[in-house]
Amino acid sequence: MGKPKFSRKKYVTPSHPWQQDRIKDENELIKKYGLKNKREIWKAETKLRTYRGQARELLAKVETSDQQSKKESQQLLNSLNKMNILAANSNLDDVLALDTESVLSRRLQTLTYLKGLSNTPNQARQLISHGHIAVGNRRVTVPGYMVSKEEEKQIGYTQDSSLNDAMHPARPRSDFKTSPIPKKQVQDKTEKKQEEKKEETQQKPDAEPEKPAEKDIKENTSEVKQEQKTENIEKTTQKQEEEKKEDTEKQEEKPQEPIKEEKNVKEEKGDN
Repeated sequence: MGKPKFSRKKYVTPSHPWQQDRIKDENELIKKYGLKNKREIWKAETKLRTYRGQARELLAKVETSDQQSKKESQQLLNSLNKMNILAANSNLDDVLALDTESVLSRRLQTLTYLKGLSNTPNQARQLISHGHIAVGNRRVTVPGYMVSKEEEKQIGYTQDSSLNDAMHPARPRSDFKTSPIPKKQVQDKTEKKQEEKKEETQQKPDAEPEKPAEKDIKENTSEVKQEQKTENIEKTTQKQEEEKKEDTEKQEEKPQEPIKEEKNVKEEKGDN
């Protein structure tokens, strides 16, 4: 059960701490929405995971014509509609199509920036934590507070806040317009690779007709190497043949000299 003094975690950490793609996506979301740390992303992911898990279970039960499952599915869609995460005429399939940014966009921090009460999302976080933002007549100091559709119109400065003065330096100008936070468009890896290949082909200059292809160059170099090898082999064989001829000639010349000497010795003995 755990101790009642300490509440349990409201988020689930990732399965592996070092994942390059996940870390890049999380860093982009932190910069975009002005988040403090990655726990806020993990909290949004756990909420989304619960919504998607309920939708999967209900989709399997709706086919069995169970009335309880129909009620639960309608309740889930109504709750998401109240939080303005889904539209009014939405299905359970639309719940499975949600992403983390659809949950992060309903935080009080993002909505204060989009309402024009701050210059940046980071400033919106500071104003909320310092107690300058109220939802209706209630002061809220939690930047991750999930705002409903009805409460969205009631966001503003508190009565005691010094930002009610239009000349306050921390307050945005009258001509200030907030730029909407665009959602990240997810593309398949295959589509990205195809686009990169198209860009590379467009950026490359027209190939010169005189220059041969790489394959032809490799073939020509291999042929030249083979010809050089054959020439070297022929040269070595010729040298060996010449050396053999010289050796045979030397051997033929050497035995003639001792024969002559023997004949001279015999003639001298006969004379004696």
